[in-house]
Amino acid sequence: MPKVKTKSGAKKRFTLTGSGKVKRKHAFKSHILTKKSTKQKRNLTHITLVSTADMNRVKDMLNI
Repeated sequence: MPKVKTKSGAKKRFTLTGSGKVKRKHAFKSHILTKKSTKQKRNLTHITLVSTADMNRVKDMLNI
């Protein structure tokens, strides 16, 4: 049997915590930043967790 491969886009975007939760970055922080306020850009900097509604889908992509 061949090995099951992870989605290469998912492995670049998500990382696991020690307790098994999945960390992600915020969107809307890569370009067209001049029209966004400093407060909005600052709040998009922080890393957050994937929501519980999407957790199973992301773990399937990562083969966890």
